[in-house]
Amino acid sequence: MSGRLVVLAAGGTGGHVFPAEALAAEMTARGFRLALVTDRRGGGYGGTLGDLETHRIRAGGVAGKRFTQRLESVFELGLGTLQARRLLARLRPAAVVGFGGYASVPTMMAATWAGLPTAIHEQNAVLGRANRLLAPRVDRIALSIDGTQAVPETSAGKIRLTGMPVRPALIQAVSDYPSIEPGAPLSLLITGGSQGATVLSEVVPAALAALDDGIKRRLQVTQQCREEDLARVRQAYDEAGIDADLARFFDGIPARLAAAHLLIGRAGASTVAEVTAMGRPAILVPYPHAIDDHQFANARAVDEAGAGWLMAEDVFTAERLAGRLASLLGNPVHLAQAAAAAARIGRPDAAARLADAVAGIMRNGNSGDG
Repeated sequence: MSGRLVVLAAGGTGGHVFPAEALAAEMTARGFRLALVTDRRGGGYGGTLGDLETHRIRAGGVAGKRFTQRLESVFELGLGTLQARRLLARLRPAAVVGFGGYASVPTMMAATWAGLPTAIHEQNAVLGRANRLLAPRVDRIALSIDGTQAVPETSAGKIRLTGMPVRPALIQAVSDYPSIEPGAPLSLLITGGSQGATVLSEVVPAALAALDDGIKRRLQVTQQCREEDLARVRQAYDEAGIDADLARFFDGIPARLAAAHLLIGRAGASTVAEVTAMGRPAILVPYPHAIDDHQFANARAVDEAGAGWLMAEDVFTAERLAGRLASLLGNPVHLAQAAAAAARIGRPDAAARLADAVAGIMRNGNSGDG
């Protein structure tokens, strides 16, 4: 099987790209060859994806657009599918794997029409619209979260629960939950996704400032902020006498997450996968405008597992957050129990499980030798 070609169809947000990167690294280590098909926006990827043979085709999103824009997108998708058919006929892959988002649709449609072995991976707790379109046509559906919504009943036999692959650097940093000793520092990590979240910059400092002075003196806060929020957030922490490390972007997030006693952040697929793979408790504030409200579903899955706490943005106030934090930080056994629950649902072996699922659909007749 060594040397056989696997084509990855991915693009768009990090939630779609990160699992493709992790699968590429895993399958490369197993001796497979990889190629990436993305849309015209794709490019500039680092890591393993940046080293792959890359092809760009036309694609266009439909959701949330005006009628004329949807017509243009349908044309782009059709043209991209024709491009993908020609490309796949030349590459002759052993399998084609899609990671959701409109950038994957042309390649996956072309692959199914060509009768190639196909798989899709869903990152969220709700099957995305692109993957819903593809689910009846592909051979395998890999899910990140047990009980994912909107999977067609007719596709149930195709499902494999693999988990959401995370960065190798995070897997290398996985460690036991740091114990909380009386009077010892309490480490909080606040992230807001790739661009930060203003609501976290507004609510979290005010909530922490309202805590008992004994707890405030122990806090060690690491918070990601938007550039325009940094100055006022820094002032708020300074006035409250709280030790805070603030930046628009942090290197070394795996090490920071490993040291954290609690994460507060959005509920994107990558955040949920990383915090559970690390085995850390989280207060999750879903982005309320996410398509199909998938972040709420992600956070609910964590909450129902006892691995964290869902706080919808409309009730995410400084007063309510302060009450929740006072209860958790004042009785850290609850944090340790949630950390253990997070570790139980986390899947640090997700990349290997996904690679197994992809290898399982390959046929002996597919040479994949281009």
